[in-house]
Amino acid sequence: MVDQSAVGREFTPVTAHVEPGRLRFFLDTLGENNPLYRDAKAASGAGYAAPPVPPTYLFCLEMMDATVPFEFLTALNIDLARVLHGEQRFDYHAPVMIGDTLTFRPRVTSVAEKKGGAMTLVVVETAVTNQNGVHVADVSRTVVIRNPRPS
Repeated sequence: MVDQSAVGREFTPVTAHVEPGRLRFFLDTLGENNPLYRDAKAASGAGYAAPPVPPTYLFCLEMMDATVPFEFLTALNIDLARVLHGEQRFDYHAPVMIGDTLTFRPRVTSVAEKKGGAMTLVVVETAVTNQNGVHVADVSRTVVIRNPRPS
């Protein structure tokens, strides 16, 4: 069972390149046709140096390039069969665009028991910086762990 000792625990940083082909695949999968994300001229007209990424792309990019996706589950001895996705949040501080190289630094920021110990909520926040060291975003995910019933 995950407890307060997990708060502050950091995991392996992930470096990922925002490559146009992978972004196009993501956009096609979603059915996202906004030219802002696909066309350099449309992006330039909106004030971007290159096409930006849509808000949820950072989650996928981190997972695709991680050596061990969801490393925190293994590190905290969490059984995947007991995990539910609780919440996802993206806070952007600067644009993320095609051509950027990003570094994701995840860490546990909160552990809370709910429903009399029937479940535990674990919040993993990830700071994202670009190739220039600019803090471009924070990604937060909350996982809900269904705890085994006491015998």
